[in-house]
Amino acid sequence: MKSLKNKIALITGGNSGIGYATAKELKDQGATVIITGRRKEAIEKAAEELGVTAMIADQSSVSAIENLAARVKEQFGKIDILFINAGIVGMSTIEMATETLFDEVMAVNFKGAYFTLSKFIPLLNDGASVVFLSSNVASSNHIGSSVYSSSKAALNSVMRIAALELAPRKIRVNAVSPGPTETEILNKVGLDEATLKTIKASLINRIPLNKMGTAGDVAKMVAYFCGDAASFITGSEILMDGGMVLA
Repeated sequence: MKSLKNKIALITGGNSGIGYATAKELKDQGATVIITGRRKEAIEKAAEELGVTAMIADQSSVSAIENLAARVKEQFGKIDILFINAGIVGMSTIEMATETLFDEVMAVNFKGAYFTLSKFIPLLNDGASVVFLSSNVASSNHIGSSVYSSSKAALNSVMRIAALELAPRKIRVNAVSPGPTETEILNKVGLDEATLKTIKASLINRIPLNKMGTAGDVAKMVAYFCGDAASFITGSEILMDGGMVLA
């Protein structure tokens, strides 16, 4: 069903994982999709596979975000869907945390996401939908995740305030907070296969539904927020963690 026909969607961090799956889902539902990423080769390859438009942009740089907004405005005019998805993971205990780790995670996950919204507000059509990719760690506590968790908790605060600020234009702002999800992000941490297997098994052990989520699951929820079925939902965070929050 082409429920998003004639909608123009921008997805940050669209060359893999949840961003890639969401680009596919939105396109399948009829939207015209633009994906962004830092690495030219990766983002262009993904765009070719998906049949969508690629634009190179580094979410950690405000000037790059401004350039992206200018290019989108020039090529597409306005947009109807903004999925702020790009993010990185950084783990450290508070005692051992470095300024570099803190700055890197916050630059992409918080500052970058914040200014992506800020710079794209003028390009949003009235009645548009904005979705942040948050995480269940924004509201749960795990050793070593203080910086990452804080970056996502900060996003949720921005989401709620943006929902208020943009309500007069009927622009809805929501967040999807996945729990453990099968994506490339875990493999990028640089752990060997045996360690990864152990981590996944221990995660699944803590999930009442006894499985990890998929990028496709999250993509469908993002698409739901962008469609008419969610026209009365704003300022909401949906936890998609297989019941982990209950355990």
